[in-house]
Amino acid sequence: MRMKSITGVFWVALLICTGFVIYGAIWPKTLETITQNITSFIAVNFGWYYLLLVLFILIVCIYLLFSRYASITLGKEGEDPEFSLKSWFAMLFSAGMGIGLVFWTTAEPISHAFTMTPIHKAGTQTAINEAMQFSFFHWGIHAWAVYGIVALIFAYFSFHKGYPGLVSATLMPLFGEKTMRGPLGQAIDVLAIIATVTGVAATLGFGALQINEGLNFLFNIPSNFGVQVVIIIIATILFTWSAWSGINKGIKSLSNINMALAFVVLVALFCVGPTLSILNTFTNGLGDYIANFFKMSLRIPQSGGEKFQWLQNWTIFYWAWWISWAPFVGIFIARVSRGRTIKEFILGVLFVPALVCFIFFAVFGTSAIYLQQHGIADIAKYATETATFATLEHYPLGFILSLITLVVIMIFFVTSADSATYVLGMLSSKGHINPTGFVKVSWGVILALFAMIMIYTGGTQSIQNLLIIAALPFSIVIILMIWSLFKSLAIEKPRNQQFKLSQSKHQELKMNED
Repeated sequence: MRMKSITGVFWVALLICTGFVIYGAIWPKTLETITQNITSFIAVNFGWYYLLLVLFILIVCIYLLFSRYASITLGKEGEDPEFSLKSWFAMLFSAGMGIGLVFWTTAEPISHAFTMTPIHKAGTQTAINEAMQFSFFHWGIHAWAVYGIVALIFAYFSFHKGYPGLVSATLMPLFGEKTMRGPLGQAIDVLAIIATVTGVAATLGFGALQINEGLNFLFNIPSNFGVQVVIIIIATILFTWSAWSGINKGIKSLSNINMALAFVVLVALFCVGPTLSILNTFTNGLGDYIANFFKMSLRIPQSGGEKFQWLQNWTIFYWAWWISWAPFVGIFIARVSRGRTIKEFILGVLFVPALVCFIFFAVFGTSAIYLQQHGIADIAKYATETATFATLEHYPLGFILSLITLVVIMIFFVTSADSATYVLGMLSSKGHINPTGFVKVSWGVILALFAMIMIYTGGTQSIQNLLIIAALPFSIVIILMIWSLFKSLAIEKPRNQQFKLSQSKHQELKMNED
């Protein structure tokens, strides 16, 4: 693909993102104030919308699992899955979690239990029990439903129907091909790109903060914005070089190695940590999660104040994060799920990665809570990005496990950004599966600058604000995508049934002839 085939979508999206970076660099405090005000407005006035939307998406996924559409192949009829079940599960997990898994598995449960609690008084046994329950809730099947529905729609329209790999292409059954190839379709693709840039840049921002804190904790390297910029620059050089050269096999191998390292830390901490407490907490947390599933899904504190602030800082933030990550993760999951039926896809995407997340949270979260509860260490006082290292320090092999964790974060940083540049390149190049190096490198630089501005204008809080803002308009696109899917399925399924009926009659006639 030559430079002349680079689309207007690329230039418009690049211009908007560049404008944001420049504004944030010149007026960081103004940007921080603006984003905070918009976030507060959205949380107060649209919190109900986020909760209902994500629950609706989950219900749609469950419906498709048991519907007459469940046997449809996400590919050509009769096509076999491209990847083995084991490889598929590994790639699903690495795509949807990444840095976030290491960043929050310790920090979130300890915060829910001892800092700002969702319901009960901090430090009580009830609050400790709720900590794991709400952690499971945030990283459970609600999150994977958001990823799953977008991925399923991409896979259905791209591999089964043969449409281009664009968000606008999935809306053709609603608005027609001509409209989606015009200004409206281009505007939708630009919106998807901005949501993706925000979601991925947020993850890179979290990663840079945690890498810096890990280096500070282990080697006394200063923790400041300058060091974080250096980390982002080094990572940007690595992932843009990878994106330019297209060493997909190397990145795939690196991802597999990284998942193996993450599980090494998990198993080691399970063995050297409070094993019985971890098993009990996992079992109890899973029970509470199931028992209070719908109550958590629709819970909005009516008294406002600190409890509503908790909802804004955690649940609404997470739902926005999953929505803003949905185009990026959705395209990746769609790509690796070709050839699977809708039923296989939903079972695999919804439940298996969620269960693995529960295990990670139970091991890391319980290990931190145990130290806090027994007065061994005050983990709650540490910043979010430091909590994991502060916890590992107090267990056998702590330094080694911290070192491996740091490596895991660094590799997640590079592989996530590398995959994101590819997806952004595709979204801004008419859905071409091989975007030019120029396009991919441009998005790599923008992702890095976005992450820097997020940190510069307020760190973690600024990142959360931008995610909530970017997710709101794209959530409307997801609703339209679901509508478009069902419109297309309703037309297609009778044809499939007619085909099967004709096949059945053909076999019956053949048997009679025999």
